[in-house]
Amino acid sequence: MTLRPWREGDAPEVARCCSEELIAYWLDMVPQPYTEADARAYITGSLQAWRDGSAAPFAVTEASTEALLGSIGVQILSPANQTAEVGYWTRAEARGRGVTTRALVLVSRWALALPHVERLQLRADLQNVASQRVAEKAGFTREGVLRSAHFSPRQKRRLDWVVYSLLPGEL
Repeated sequence: MTLRPWREGDAPEVARCCSEELIAYWLDMVPQPYTEADARAYITGSLQAWRDGSAAPFAVTEASTEALLGSIGVQILSPANQTAEVGYWTRAEARGRGVTTRALVLVSRWALALPHVERLQLRADLQNVASQRVAEKAGFTREGVLRSAHFSPRQKRRLDWVVYSLLPGEL
């Protein structure tokens, strides 16, 4: 697999992926229905984030075919505190193959090698066991649960987020 910046030509596949039931369920900030216009806006925003240094969103692709497998991105949360956060999704056809764990390890090594990142964290819904397994397999430490941290209009419930972190030298 390969991690690369998003391309405008990725929009049709991003739209297909983000319309998938589980991605739509867990990522309540993804509009539904998710259109190609939404995907183009996401890609444009991703490219701008690269330019302004606020985030590093990557497409996760099959190395030999460049088929889109998922997304992973690092967002700088606090330059003063040298803290960044990682988030990810994986299309249905790529799940259960270790793709997301490999992508998380790769992007974590990259992010923690940056001179301004000393803590990489991620959040997962307490009910999203698959996402928690990915974090743990990639070497992240479970720190605790942020109780009732977010209201999901799509799920019509308050979410508890499990918080994980990874520090330099822990990979």
